[in-house]
Amino acid sequence: MGLSLRDRFFTPKVARAIMSPSGILAAGGGAAVGIALGLAVPVAVVLGAGAWGVRVLAAMGTGGPRPDRIDPFTLQEPWRRAVQDAVAARARFHEAVGRTRPGPLQDTLRGIAGQMDTLVQESWQIANRGESLVQTRRRIDTKDIDSDLAEATNAQASAPDDESLKLTVESLTTQRAAAARMDKVIEQARSQLRLLDARMGEAVVRALELSAQATVDASATSLSSDVDSMVTDMEALRQAMEETHSGAGGLSQGPTA
Repeated sequence: MGLSLRDRFFTPKVARAIMSPSGILAAGGGAAVGIALGLAVPVAVVLGAGAWGVRVLAAMGTGGPRPDRIDPFTLQEPWRRAVQDAVAARARFHEAVGRTRPGPLQDTLRGIAGQMDTLVQESWQIANRGESLVQTRRRIDTKDIDSDLAEATNAQASAPDDESLKLTVESLTTQRAAAARMDKVIEQARSQLRLLDARMGEAVVRALELSAQATVDASATSLSSDVDSMVTDMEALRQAMEETHSGAGGLSQGPTA
């Protein structure tokens, strides 16, 4: 989420822009140009203030991070194909919007197109995290963990009061559970990206169907609601993947046997 207008204003960067010599010169220069053009002093002052304001607004920025540059070819399969399909669906949706007659319906579809852009960004981020998670998972040798766990469990049965054996079993069990969680999240990500591509394709078909209409009806409202729901689902999946990946940072064991 981007910063609010207030948060963007009260920053060191904006403060420097307000008080910087170049900002003051911009204000003075704007006023001088106004006077040179024969404008009244109050108008010239307003012109100078406007020049100063432009500099401050530039320092405030837009309040949101720039979208990542999407390049599916930096990914391996199946992540690459998922992003490619999402990008293609977005392009077809924008084409459908362009075919719609100007008016409230086109405005509604343009709003949905913005959400389709968000879906492509989410797909890209999820695919990147998915591929990274797969690489991390490959470094966890579950066969070795299972072997050590079985050995430690058998030893603990013979010495139930041995604290070191108890801690060993707990540690190995924790590692095994973490690997299982990673497997689950990876499969969920693959499944959800497949579903996302299908639903984005469906959204394109529905947009094409709507493009021949002249008014916003229940179908357009339903499409908007469905795409919003898709965005919510993808954001939740991305957050879950981020949590899983951050929690797996210290569990790498070496190459999988």
